[in-house]
Amino acid sequence: MKIIQIVAMILLFPLFVHAQDCEPPQVAADNLFPSVKLETSMGDIVVELDRLKAPVTVNNFLRYVTAGRYDGTIFHRVEPEFVIQGGGYDAAFEETPEYPAIVNESGNGLKNLKWSIAMARFDDPHTATGQFFFNLDDNSSLDPGRRWGYAVFGTVLEGKDVLTEMAGVETEYNENLDAVAVPVTTVLIKKVTLLEQQF
Repeated sequence: MKIIQIVAMILLFPLFVHAQDCEPPQVAADNLFPSVKLETSMGDIVVELDRLKAPVTVNNFLRYVTAGRYDGTIFHRVEPEFVIQGGGYDAAFEETPEYPAIVNESGNGLKNLKWSIAMARFDDPHTATGQFFFNLDDNSSLDPGRRWGYAVFGTVLEGKDVLTEMAGVETEYNENLDAVAVPVTTVLIKKVTLLEQQF
């Protein structure tokens, strides 16, 4: 029996190591609800993240934050009463570097309610990398049901007025992105900072 157990461990070890490699590294691991500040060209936004409900997503987001990957990026999609999306392009509409895609945590119980922050992705459910969006309304259509949803991983604490103002910017079709709802005037994410833990 022991020989079978040892053989099984040897066979499963590479799978375990591979699974570990797919996980984003832990950032501020002792803080279940870390906060980050987004300094934008229209004002500051403070978001509280929920590591308890979305551990992989929060670790992934903080990995981008602490590496400075969001600094100098833009909000490239603004749809009033729906979403504001950013984190994937610079001001020249060039794609920014990405880490590997993460598992979809949309079934974590958090809903795409107004003022929540969630991960953007392609049609494939497990394709979220660095792009994120703020919900400007209760978007239940983005929650999981018979299909995968969009993983919520935090909520806005400060800066709702900034997002409201941002939702009113003029947008247009952008040839570089082949997308509509792109701000005419750049809405820049100057810097994103992990705030010190409050005890």
